[in-house]
Amino acid sequence: MKVSSQFHENPTDYREIKLPVPWGHICGKWWGPSNVQPIVGIHGWQDNSGSFDKLAPYLVERGLSFFCIDLPGHGFSSHIPQGLVYDHYFDGVYYVRRIVKTYRWNNVTFIGHSLGGCIIFLYASIYPDDVSKYVSLDTCGPCGRNAIKVLRQASLNIDQLFDAGEDFCYGYDEMLNILKDGHNGSLDKESCEILLKRGLKPAKDKENCYVFTRDPRLRINALPFFTIDEIKDFASRITCEVLNIRANRGTKFDDPENYDITLDAIKRQAKRFERVVVEGTHHVHLTNADRIAPIILNFLINRTE
Repeated sequence: MKVSSQFHENPTDYREIKLPVPWGHICGKWWGPSNVQPIVGIHGWQDNSGSFDKLAPYLVERGLSFFCIDLPGHGFSSHIPQGLVYDHYFDGVYYVRRIVKTYRWNNVTFIGHSLGGCIIFLYASIYPDDVSKYVSLDTCGPCGRNAIKVLRQASLNIDQLFDAGEDFCYGYDEMLNILKDGHNGSLDKESCEILLKRGLKPAKDKENCYVFTRDPRLRINALPFFTIDEIKDFASRITCEVLNIRANRGTKFDDPENYDITLDAIKRQAKRFERVVVEGTHHVHLTNADRIAPIILNFLINRTE
């Protein structure tokens, strides 16, 4: 299997990676030395690998490599075939597993934001011997929800998938506003501009008009939901080192107490466990990377086994 790599010089010191998969390719950005096994970064729902553009340089400065991917349907990665739907959590575990096996990595370290943190939570519980440590940003794992709510939401989500159509095209400034408004204050203008570098492409038939690169099917919130008891069972299998960073103005959960319940379940058998609350929004790693970079580096480097 041939993996293509295109190097970008400073100040964007990364390699553009294109990894072949049966339905197309998974793209990503490899920051830092190519002869060092990288930390693997997984972005949030409807974001892309640009989400880590502000954090990556801090890792590279300390000699680390960082490979942040565009999940399928996001950024520059291929969309899944028509007629299929995204099972974001377990599909994500499969995508990560393909990458790990392709490069034959062992004892992998991950950084995951939002959906990416949920994917890593599941990966670390399914493959506990293959994960060295992970950092979850503004998430503890998949949301544990009331079973009745799960069933009601599932019926709505499934029916909405039949109506997921194509994206309209917009002017660049309009796309900026759509992205900013859609995140309810979590992103500033600069952060939106960073995400749009991989998040838009020119419309085929209209000048100065753009469409989002992300798959329109992603808009339907088809995330599989779990009860809190199921989440606790998954958490009980996580044995690696875990750092959880929560933004004080981050995501508001339907059942906020489940955040602590999940972290307590992880803490019981994790090799090392740390949790930190920082000032910021859901995208603090992009808007204010300087606030969390020292915390992450201390976890990854300064405190060794």
